[in-house]
Order: sequence, then structure tokens, then C-alpha cells
Amino acid sequence: MATPAVELIALQKRYGHGAGQVRALAGVDLTIGKGEFFALLGPNGAGKTTLINVLAGLVKATSGQARVMGFDVQRDYVAARRHLGVVPQELVFDPFFTVREALRFQSGYFGLPHNDDWIDALIERLGLTDKADTNMRQLSGGMKRRVLVAQALVHKPPVIILDEPTAGVDVALRKSLWAFIRELNEAGHTILLTTHYLEEAEQLCSRVAMLRQGRIVALDTTANLMAGHASLEAAFVKIMAAA
Repeated sequence: MATPAVELIALQKRYGHGAGQVRALAGVDLTIGKGEFFALLGPNGAGKTTLINVLAGLVKATSGQARVMGFDVQRDYVAARRHLGVVPQELVFDPFFTVREALRFQSGYFGLPHNDDWIDALIERLGLTDKADTNMRQLSGGMKRRVLVAQALVHKPPVIILDEPTAGVDVALRKSLWAFIRELNEAGHTILLTTHYLEEAEQLCSRVAMLRQGRIVALDTTANLMAGHASLEAAFVKIMAAA
């Protein structure tokens, strides 16, 4: 059997102790195959960000297992992280570097000191050419978002997580970003997308998992989930109401 791109087994995460304990993930089982374009949907507080942080090694699961390309995110952290690129929801950036410098530093973190050809390709493909030598502090929110995408891709990871990548960005950036991500997916990269723009998931993703209160309440192909509904959003609203 082929190694999945992402595998979660009985994954649980609890915060706090005693009566004040909060269960962010309540035994999530999920397998995402290599090359899938997969959507993880859910209302605020459903556990999506916690799940992503577990995969990225930023949060330690209370129990269960999480693997990226077969590597356990705790025991084999370096290998798992090397195979993963994450575009965070928050606009996190280093205010002391230019765009090109930020990408070079990010590349160095993954042991790739001579990566300028790929960095140049990312800068061009993401429409950052005229901002390459601009300090990060001087960029608009949309341009910062483009840099975050470039940073996630600088080490050419086979698995890419996009956490609300088009939140607050303009239509032009949204279209160019999705064109680029589609190309990466067609080249074999696995994409895991979280978004509140359900029409994006409907158009882009072949399978969808819906998360509520730390549990998966629906998992199927996009087409099957939409059967009998006018849109994926309509299906989502009905499933959430019944969960």
C-alpha cells in the first residue's frame, strides 16, 4: 500500500486540566493520498488550526498519531517538517529583511543555501519581481500573503497546507494564487486547504472533510457531498446543523 501524504490516527488534543479542560481534537482519523487536493472545512473553533499545528509540529497531540509522508511528526520531526510547507492564516513576517532575504533565510533553515534559481522562479510566479528588494514592512497585506506562500514553497515540499490563504486578499491575487497552486497539484504536490470561501473548495478540491467540535462529521468526495444540494456551501450548512 502506498504511503499516504497525511495520516491521522485517533488524534486527540486537550488543553487545560480538570473541569476547565477543552478538547480541541476528539479522535480524528483521516488519510489524505499523495497528489490529492483536499479541503478541511469547519466553523471557527472546530479544531482546524489545532490539527494543522499538530501536523507542523507546533502543538503536541495529547494522544494518537500524525504522519506526513510516513514520518511521525513527533518522533521524526525534522523529516516530517522537511516534507511539509505551511502557509499560515496570520501575516507573520520578519520586519528586518527584504523579500529576497526572507526567502534565502527560509531556504537556509531547510539546508538549501544555494537555492536562488527556485527563489527567483517563486518571486516571478507570485508577482513579487518588483518587490524583491523591498523591506517586508513596506509591503501591503496582499503582498505579504504572497511572500508567505513563497516561504512555504521554498524547499519544494511534497505536501502543502494552505490555512485561509485568500483571507482579505484581492480578486487578482486570488486568481493568480489558485492558478499557481493548481499547477503544483498537477505536478504531484498534495494540497490541504482550509477556507471559509466554500466556492473555492467546491471548484478546487476533489475530497472534503468537515470538522465540528474536534470531530469529523462528514468525509466524502466533493461531488457526493453536493449531491442534492445547490452548492457545497448548502451541503455544509445542512451537515453542520445536523451534527
